Amino acid sequence: MHLFNKQSINFGICLTQKLMLMETIVKKACGLDVHQKIIVACIMRQGIKKQIKQFGTTTKELLLLKHWLQKNKITHVAMESTGVYWKPVFNILGDAFELLLVNARHIKNVPGRKTDVKDCEWICRLLRAGLLSGSFIPKEDIRRLRDLTRYQKKLQHQIQNEKNRAHKLLQDTNIKLTSVLSDIFGVTGRKILDMLSKGITQPEKLAEAFNKYVSDKKEDGLEALEGKFTMHHQLILKSMLSHIDFLGHQIDGLEKQVMQLIKPYYLEYKLLQTIPGVKGKAANTIIAEIGADMETFADEKHLVSWAGLCPGHNESAGKKKRSRLTHGNNYLKAMLIECAWCAIRQKDTYLRAKYYSLIPRMGKKKALAAIAHKMLKACYFILKYKLEYKDLGPEYLSRNKKEELLKYYLKRLGKLGYTADLQPDQQEVA
Repeated sequence: MHLFNKQSINFGICLTQKLMLMETIVKKACGLDVHQKIIVACIMRQGIKKQIKQFGTTTKELLLLKHWLQKNKITHVAMESTGVYWKPVFNILGDAFELLLVNARHIKNVPGRKTDVKDCEWICRLLRAGLLSGSFIPKEDIRRLRDLTRYQKKLQHQIQNEKNRAHKLLQDTNIKLTSVLSDIFGVTGRKILDMLSKGITQPEKLAEAFNKYVSDKKEDGLEALEGKFTMHHQLILKSMLSHIDFLGHQIDGLEKQVMQLIKPYYLEYKLLQTIPGVKGKAANTIIAEIGADMETFADEKHLVSWAGLCPGHNESAGKKKRSRLTHGNNYLKAMLIECAWCAIRQKDTYLRAKYYSLIPRMGKKKALAAIAHKMLKACYFILKYKLEYKDLGPEYLSRNKKEELLKYYLKRLGKLGYTADLQPDQQEVA
């Protein structure tokens, strides 16, 4: 272990020396190590000695940092940050410098020499050598749209949490409403819950809420609605329903704001909805997460990798091994997986046929991620060229693999002891 640490330190020192000897791409650079309360800055430029200073994270301190950088004629700034601590720095410095937000995993510091001072100095050296690439930061209007859609998703999670608590409360009172209704927060279920919150506990009165579609369950419902529902449970249920209604109103208000911000991108919003499984909220989320300008990404593969919808590289001795999906944009990834679930349920589509062709080899979960992968690639080309989605059809896979399928089925027939003389269909030939 001691030997490994020495080798690591020696390797890091050699790498640092090589960086010093490399050609300087950026002449006037600054590296920032951003934390919650402090920012450590290192500047390097020709004609002055390397300088390292520490600043606070208040607006006053950030303005002092900006003035210090401008005084030293710095042109490029790279910063490493965790969480959201980079946002105030970006808002104040972004209009005055070429600013890069770099991934901390891509700029590992020299092993055995980890301090904030060494961090900012290392970032600055990498920046001067032109070895850093910035993270994707969309335009301000897209960032505002992203904040709204993400907050909207959080509120939806809170609603689901309240519904789960209501489920547990009914089980505590021995009211088996879930045995007769698939969704207790549907029209019928919500009527019964409202009646319970008002203190109506008689099974006969509660059963009157069953409409004609569930009238055949009325007898089972009478038995399921008989339980021990007390004033204590009434108070809690009333609070839960009130909270659910409040969150619903909040989401509706956010949706109106989202539709206001999406107006400049209404064309892209409508084009994305031509993809099977993608509707209004999904289109909003896609635009909010990746923007409408695809020039930011080199190609569709870079976009899919950034989103975390492709497997990582795991190769050893020339053999490629299986690996999990990479880290990426969890909000975009989750939404595309939901869209993939919807897409594979639409009949006579290429995505559905592709999903079922992948299941034998991958399993259902990995096949679903592969469909989300393909959907994101389609989003890239739709947003880049402003074109509608054109479905290849369910026959596309079988048409391309016709010869392979013929060999496969003939081989299967041979194993069963049969021979076949195949003749092409006349209509197909014509």
